[in-house]
Amino acid sequence: MRNILIIGAGKSASTLIQYLLNKAVTEKLHLTIADLSLALAQKKCSNHPNATPIAFDIHNVTQRQAEIQKATIVISMLPAFMHIEVAKDCLKFKKNMVTASYISDAMQELHDEVKANNLVFMNEVGLDPGIDHMSAMKVIDQIHQKGGKVLLFESFCGGLVAPESDTNLWNYKFTWAPRNVVLAGQGGAAKFIQEGKYKYIPYNRLFRRTEFLEVEGYGKFEGYANRDSLKYRNVYGLSEVLTLYRGTIRKVGFSKAWNMFVQLGMTDDTYTIDDSEHLSYRDFINLFLPYSPSDSVEMKTRLQLGIEQDDVMWDKLLELDLFNATKRVDLPNATPAQILEKILNDSWTLQPHDKDMIVMYHKFGYELNGERKQIDSKMVCIGTDQTYTAMAKTVGLPVAMATLQILNNNIQARGVLLPITKEIYEPILSELEQFGVVFNETEMPYVGYNPDKLSGN
Repeated sequence: MRNILIIGAGKSASTLIQYLLNKAVTEKLHLTIADLSLALAQKKCSNHPNATPIAFDIHNVTQRQAEIQKATIVISMLPAFMHIEVAKDCLKFKKNMVTASYISDAMQELHDEVKANNLVFMNEVGLDPGIDHMSAMKVIDQIHQKGGKVLLFESFCGGLVAPESDTNLWNYKFTWAPRNVVLAGQGGAAKFIQEGKYKYIPYNRLFRRTEFLEVEGYGKFEGYANRDSLKYRNVYGLSEVLTLYRGTIRKVGFSKAWNMFVQLGMTDDTYTIDDSEHLSYRDFINLFLPYSPSDSVEMKTRLQLGIEQDDVMWDKLLELDLFNATKRVDLPNATPAQILEKILNDSWTLQPHDKDMIVMYHKFGYELNGERKQIDSKMVCIGTDQTYTAMAKTVGLPVAMATLQILNNNIQARGVLLPITKEIYEPILSELEQFGVVFNETEMPYVGYNPDKLSGN
């Protein structure tokens, strides 16, 4: 019996656990589901005979090392900054490891030692990062194999609400960590390359520089730039590329509305607000507005943002109940971003039967035999309900599949890895299609990067 230790049983782990439980008998697996909440771990085990739920504190070194020592392989579904302690223990006890998170500098520093110990630490094998890498490399490798030269690569991904569950003016609900949504784009300017020129978008302009995208059957979307589009230029083998842009997808109009919070300062996470637990929602927004002995909070907000009372932007703010004088923040020593997250959770939490939607869109411009062409690759995945979301499916399935590939010795590479080689991405992409995660590729004349498509300047 091969013991898989899964640390973290949160939202993104639902489909991951279900997939491995379905394989438990044929693959001779036993799952230890470890979470701070024993009740959550028990729920995810579904009383399966090949699963054991445990209450688990990642900061309890003795417990952490004991469970890792018993495991054949470890899956860490913890927040990204917590992976490194698990990784060090996996190295100490010579255990393979899988995460869905970006490779941190600290994780990358372990590469030589991981390789020397004949281990696999597979990272970035969820959705984004993960399926984006694998689906992109499949097409890029095909272009290179034909002798083509990639001139343009644009990649967009977004976790959204499915059309049938889209019930608010923002056309958005939380499908993953709300905190990450609130803090999106912070920590430095977004940087990319456009027609051979480096471009930078500072945070205060990020949500006004969006590109329009069309997905057949689902309508129009917009994409705003990710923080660093250039880090994968060499990883993807795209040293010759003229345009490289990675972005996040939202429904059209979301970014312009979100920019109101950015301009007011409500997404700031760098300081705490005095006496925050006693503030009302109305008090909170008033913190960011000029003093006026006569104007109402509503009037000051409209003046500050330059919006009229009949503007849909105003309706979006009203829908969030931001001006409620009786609702309390009830968060001590909270940052503006933490308070905003709580307010948004009131309106944007998926209801039990709500369905979410993942949209991924790649554009590849390339030159082959003197002719320029373009391939557009699109994937849409709809969730089942609040628990078995499209987000949990597209994050969890590739993690689970990679875990089995490692367990069954189908991956020969060693070290701190990304899923960017054929031996990794081909079997995972093929199996994902059986679960409805399918990319539709269309070849067309080369369009290139068109600044006229931008909704801001």
